[in-house]
Amino acid sequence: MTPDALRRSAAAETTPPPGLAGPLLALWWDSRGDWTRAHEAAQAGDDAESAWVHAYLHRREGDLANADYWYRRAGRHHPAMPLEAEWAAIAAALLPVSPR
Repeated sequence: MTPDALRRSAAAETTPPPGLAGPLLALWWDSRGDWTRAHEAAQAGDDAESAWVHAYLHRREGDLANADYWYRRAGRHHPAMPLEAEWAAIAAALLPVSPR
C-alpha cells in the first residue's frame, strides 16, 4: 500500500483496511477527519512510531507544546513542513514496502 492508497481507502471506505497497525490506523482515521479515533489509535502504542503520529496529531490540533513532547518521545524534531507533507512522510515511512 502507498500513502496515496491509504488516503483513498480513508475517503472511500467507512472501516479501515484489515491488519492496519496502530500508527497507520491513526493516520487512516485522521484522513477521515476523526481526530478522536486517530488520537486513540496513536495513544494506544508506546513505540516511537506511535509517538511520531501522536505528535503529528497534536500539531494538527494546534497544541504545539504537547506535540513537541511527543516529537521528543519519538526521537524527532518538530518539522517545518506543512501538515499534509508530514502525513505523507509518516505514512511512507511506516507502510511496508511492496514487492515489485
